[in-house]
Amino acid sequence: MGFVIELISLLSRGLTLIIFADIIVSYFLSPYHPIRKALDSIVQPMLAPIRRIMPPSGMFDFSPLVLMFVIWLVERLLISLLI
Repeated sequence: MGFVIELISLLSRGLTLIIFADIIVSYFLSPYHPIRKALDSIVQPMLAPIRRIMPPSGMFDFSPLVLMFVIWLVERLLISLLI
């Protein structure tokens, strides 16, 4: 059971790091850069439902922060079900 919990934690941290990298890279690289396109192809499908629900907040996009919170919440829920 410990292996499954570690795997869930690892996936959660990995997704969070990918989201964070996508945020940072979006400030420096062109939207057509291969690294940015790869990160966007992973992150954007997860952000799309959140962006449909959340109203725009001026020039700030809080959807990645909400997504990181949802990932953390799902991780905690899955781990608590396995314990």
